[in-house]
Amino acid sequence: MSGLTEDEVRAAFLGACRAELHALKPGNVHVHAGGHGMELAQFEASAEAAAPWIASGRLKVGERILRALEASLAAAGCNTNLGILLLSAPLAAAAQTPGAGALRDRLAQVLAALDAADAQAVFEAIRRANPGGLGGAPDQDVAHAPTVGLLQAMALAADRDRIARAYVTNFDEVFAFGMPTLERVQCETNDRSLAVTTLHMAYLAQFPDSHIARKFGNSAAEGVQADAQRHRALWEPVARPGTFADLLAFDADLKRRGLNPGTTADFVVGTLFAASIYVRLAPPSGA
Repeated sequence: MSGLTEDEVRAAFLGACRAELHALKPGNVHVHAGGHGMELAQFEASAEAAAPWIASGRLKVGERILRALEASLAAAGCNTNLGILLLSAPLAAAAQTPGAGALRDRLAQVLAALDAADAQAVFEAIRRANPGGLGGAPDQDVAHAPTVGLLQAMALAADRDRIARAYVTNFDEVFAFGMPTLERVQCETNDRSLAVTTLHMAYLAQFPDSHIARKFGNSAAEGVQADAQRHRALWEPVARPGTFADLLAFDADLKRRGLNPGTTADFVVGTLFAASIYVRLAPPSGA
């Protein structure tokens, strides 16, 4: 089975970014409200700018991330999508890997092949993005040149960062939680935006958000997780038009408190991107 073309990967990436932006996701920037000093147009511009680099089959994973980040910063004027790029680049490379294996099997091959050059490019991307609450690390700090491969560097951060943990678990959150949740939710509603809202809330209730934890501490992240759980009636089994106003009020409350579940948004895009790739790679019915 051949891999996807660059045009197919670019379309899947843009589709995932747009679906995430056009759904109400409490605490994040979306079509219904900006927040945290950022507006929807910046995220739309950064997605467009990043897409060709994420889809570039001639580049290694680390180089895709760095070039996409540079293009995004130029388009948006700030870091809007580092986490999205970190999750999307390996998925894109897996989608373009020829072979008969399932997407997650292809991804495992991509992750296993990451090397020091990938680490160097990703460290540079992180330095340029300068994400909030980054701080320092006792080993393989991004302020310095890496001395190990990217997978080894991610392993050192896996206990405190969910995106790093994704690299060393073959994207377990995406494949074991996100995609099954999305599949279930899509059986409950034909409204794409409400399905994405539900996916966001399910992630928020299941996992403390790494971005919030970096900026405000683990207790703040766990508090937002508990808030999402308390609001479960608003989004389970699926968010509904009748619960939209209450979810929008939760969105405003998180933004008033300066709490941005950015890692949750990253995993929503990663899940939507992986699901789109999965469908595109699937053989035709009856084949």
